[in-house]
Amino acid sequence: MGGRASGPPPLPGAAGRVWRTLGAAFVILVFVPPLLLLVAGSLTEPGLPPSPTPRLVPDPVSTAGYQQALEIGGLLRASLNSVLVAVVAVPLSVLVASLAGFALARLAPRTTATVVAASLVALMVPATALLVPRFAIFRALGLTDTLVPLIAPALLGTSPLYVLVYFLAFRALPRDLYDACLVEDLSPMRIWWRVALPLVRPVTAALTALTFVLTWSNFLDPLIYVYDRDLFTLPLALRSLSVLDPTNFPVFLAGAVLATAPALLVFALAQRRFLHHDDPTGRDRR
Repeated sequence: MGGRASGPPPLPGAAGRVWRTLGAAFVILVFVPPLLLLVAGSLTEPGLPPSPTPRLVPDPVSTAGYQQALEIGGLLRASLNSVLVAVVAVPLSVLVASLAGFALARLAPRTTATVVAASLVALMVPATALLVPRFAIFRALGLTDTLVPLIAPALLGTSPLYVLVYFLAFRALPRDLYDACLVEDLSPMRIWWRVALPLVRPVTAALTALTFVLTWSNFLDPLIYVYDRDLFTLPLALRSLSVLDPTNFPVFLAGAVLATAPALLVFALAQRRFLHHDDPTGRDRR
């Protein structure tokens, strides 16, 4: 245990560049064409008959779809609600998951095995099986038709998977590092915040991006708990645009572009950690 490595060795520079290039090519081939068609469709003039074939350059190019999406679908207010939920839920979820994962990594082996097994069992429970009891609890507390039920799962780290990922990341750190912190008389909270958490930045970036996307695109929970249109999140507002007739389909596509752009931005920011921090512990331990 004392001489355990901190994880797989970093890829050599040439091999790392090859894998990054292949990964970027895969993303481009799989995701970019649909996104281009989405943007092109959103720039089509609303009210015109739909084109029989997709066009990358619509004729004429128009931004009227975006204006109508904001006016008809109420996307501006819905976006603010979604931002509010994400700003509170995402950091809270990552904070709770990292704390739980760190505590799990420092427990006795037998206790750790029990908690990990229970977490794996919890992951096997379908999310739909929890809808009725969760709804009953929030209704009894008078929290339905508010944004609280959308944020509350973050108090549990959103998913046991996040806790297990942090547990594996913290357990991969050398045991000597923790022993040195104890010699320096650091408290567990200071070890977590000042030593352990900075060494797993790529994990934090990955879980932050994943949590944001899941929170931003969450449709089922707002559909169950939110009834006031002023509290609609972006997925619910997009649902109201999906019933438009085919001639106004560019309005729906414009709303989809507005909903997709923040998720792409978050992934673009998170991928910098993936590409430029292959060995997050190397620099900090020098």
